[in-house]
Amino acid sequence: MDRLVAIIKVEDIFPEYRGTPIGRLIEYHNLEREYEQYDKAELLIGMCIDNRENLHLPDNFAFIIRTAGANLQNSEFNVSFTIAFGQLSHIALIGHNECGMAHLSSHKDIFIDRLAKLAGWDREKAEEHFHECAPQFEIGNEVDFIMRETNRLRLKYPKVHVAPLLYSVDDGKLYLINED
Repeated sequence: MDRLVAIIKVEDIFPEYRGTPIGRLIEYHNLEREYEQYDKAELLIGMCIDNRENLHLPDNFAFIIRTAGANLQNSEFNVSFTIAFGQLSHIALIGHNECGMAHLSSHKDIFIDRLAKLAGWDREKAEEHFHECAPQFEIGNEVDFIMRETNRLRLKYPKVHVAPLLYSVDDGKLYLINED
């Protein structure tokens, strides 16, 4: 996690994000910037479904797409729709530490047991479901995945500024990911 950059003052925000919706996202969340009024969203945020992630943002500031692991590969039409109809040129892709999609295969038995118990599936069906879907959702290391997904989105939407961030479930803060 040595690629993470803590933001404790405005000057810590990378210059390319200062004065942009991405910079304001970080200021609102980490630095308690006073909320402004927004009539329309300025930013698309892609983030994980994890309930431990709670962003501090003003109303109408951002569209948010939540997917397991902040993986937007199966949500591309939603991203495209939001860019086109929201007239957006900024995306913040926010992963988080301790993500359940990281090293998903190590959680296989828990997944199968709980799907059988809580959803009423038989174990064979739950195991088949895991083996069929898990490879598509496995992200490996959280920071590495966010960087791969950021780069994929940058190639797909070359005029859109995509920023890789990590939310720490330990302190509730956003961290920029150093791309060097």
